[in-house]
Amino acid sequence: MSLHLLGINHQTAPVSLREKVAFTPETLAPALASLHALPEVSEVVLLSTCNRTEVYAQANGSDLPLIDWLATHPASGAPPGPELRNYLYRHRDADAVRHLFRVASGLDSLVLGEPQILGQVKQAWTAARAAGALGGSLDRLFQQAFATAKHARTDTRIGAHPVSVASTAVHLAQRNFARMEDSTVLLVGAGETIELAARHVAEARTKRLLIANRTLAHAQELASRHGGFALPLDELERHLAEADVVISATASRATILQRPQVERALQARRHRPMLLLDLAVPRDIDNSVGDLRDVFLYTIDDLEHVIEDNRRSRREAAEQAEVIIDLHAARFIEQLQASGRKQPLLHLRAHGEAARAEALAKARRQLAAGLPAEQALELLAHTLTNRLLHAPTVALREAALHGDAELARAAEKLFPDPASADTGLHAPPSDNAQDPGLPADPSPHA
Repeated sequence: MSLHLLGINHQTAPVSLREKVAFTPETLAPALASLHALPEVSEVVLLSTCNRTEVYAQANGSDLPLIDWLATHPASGAPPGPELRNYLYRHRDADAVRHLFRVASGLDSLVLGEPQILGQVKQAWTAARAAGALGGSLDRLFQQAFATAKHARTDTRIGAHPVSVASTAVHLAQRNFARMEDSTVLLVGAGETIELAARHVAEARTKRLLIANRTLAHAQELASRHGGFALPLDELERHLAEADVVISATASRATILQRPQVERALQARRHRPMLLLDLAVPRDIDNSVGDLRDVFLYTIDDLEHVIEDNRRSRREAAEQAEVIIDLHAARFIEQLQASGRKQPLLHLRAHGEAARAEALAKARRQLAAGLPAEQALELLAHTLTNRLLHAPTVALREAALHGDAELARAAEKLFPDPASADTGLHAPPSDNAQDPGLPADPSPHA
């Protein structure tokens, strides 16, 4: 059984491909059930955010069944198909451990050190547990990832002045488009990204804030906290012409804004420019909207250039965090290896306990049937000896036949010659001698 990780993110795949494997909370549970049902998989966690989709699985054999599943299992619309394989990264065991620790700590994020990813990793872990797809191995791994992220963010400045995709979008609007004090901003959605965007827009003292959402109550709650006006989503087009800046981040599987809607809004605005920031995956705004004059459309991938400034300012903190992650990963892997080394001992003890229980039960049945106690004890001793010695006897004979000197040396360490120890015992009989109390070839059925 090995730990497998495969995924795509903002560094390896465009948003047009990422949106095909972006799972919503509604599609996550059935996707986990489908993954967990694969014959090779014993545990699985599915992490899906706007910037990445990753599968963590305890599985036998290779990761090819997982790759086939991801390429043929659509999150929405058509599946990504074979081209997905060209964009995947794949890690195993120690490399997979380190990758998860980096993701949880924000070192693999579009915005270096952004804090939202840790909450998203925790949500993925919670969803897997609720779906019955989480076992002891992945549970320990993710718990350690949470502890590692906390250590990295506490002991370095990687989390200082936290920057998010939402704050980057607002910064882009302020720096390259218009002053917030002179602009009407329309937010579409009511999730965490829009919550953050609303906070940054309000802090920038925008002239007017509109918030549209499918569930009006959620929009009203958000608007009341940030001094905005709430709209039902079906009134979006009606108010679109009022917006100088639109920031959209919903969980919709279909586009929210089509080209004709934006064209009508531009006509009503007499072609005053509009800035549209699509932070959703799958995308909320039809890509052809970007071809319109007087429209500036940015997707989440377009924020890369703005975010480079953030990367430079946090590079030193990131290097310090990498050291912490390496330390935690090495310790965790060492613990796993130590646990693996204990397994043979646990199996040996379990074998001995099972043999003891079986032999004891048989002796009790013989006593209950009237067999003399002395004879029952003798049979008990012979039965238990045969049970315990059968497997190692067969293994040593096979080793002798095939010239396996390593197993023979291990047996000498496990079962030293009693004559060489100060025990007062005599050397055992030769191979040709026969213990009168034991059969010539101990059998598991004796």
